[in-house]
Amino acid sequence: MNLKNTHVLITGGGSGIGLGVALALAEGGAQVLLCGRRKDVLDEVVSANPGLSLRARTLDLTDRQAVDALFEELEREDRSPEIVVNSAGINISQRSMATMDPAEWDQVISVNLTGAYNVMHAALPSMRKRQSGLIVNISSVAGKRALPMAGVAYAASKFGVTALGTSVGLEEAKNGIRVSNIYPGEVATPLLDKRIEPVPQERRVRMVQPEDIGRIVRLMAELPASAHIPEIIIKPLYQEYM
Repeated sequence: MNLKNTHVLITGGGSGIGLGVALALAEGGAQVLLCGRRKDVLDEVVSANPGLSLRARTLDLTDRQAVDALFEELEREDRSPEIVVNSAGINISQRSMATMDPAEWDQVISVNLTGAYNVMHAALPSMRKRQSGLIVNISSVAGKRALPMAGVAYAASKFGVTALGTSVGLEEAKNGIRVSNIYPGEVATPLLDKRIEPVPQERRVRMVQPEDIGRIVRLMAELPASAHIPEIIIKPLYQEYM
């Protein structure tokens, strides 16, 4: 796919992996809509990159009506995204079953899993009409292996994203829609600040960087529509994967 003037929507686009993906696709010529909770952060990204086609929109992914309304608006404007990247995600500090408040479970599942569902549900109708489209879900290696460091809620939400993306990909292939799951290991993003144990800078620089994920998504986007990468794992060299 030629990215020039391609419409892209990225959730969690103001920082971390979402920002890395947004810059990679915009540098390829795409018109990128950044969605997130914090208007000031989104506006700062747009202002800092005047040479790229970036727009910002605040969006609560857990508000299904708001998500549907945004996609309906984009369709009226003839800006329905040909590429959607579900990158928004949260985690909590108290991650074990014994210490986690049930309300925190609800919050993580609502944002990480139900939020991704809401976006996919709203994006698919226009993709079906065009008989083409790419949806990329940023899952986690914790969505393939339940890691204590990631926590109960986060792992459960990412296992859910894995199943969601795989299932929808199988259903929608007949409509020319590709769904891809990416499973990052440790990535140097603001989510690290939620860990109880501080992560030293020397470890952060050895991690996968957001722009590395951006390169992967751009590769997926630029492949011919007949080529599909269902899933890919990326991790730091030091991180074990078994």
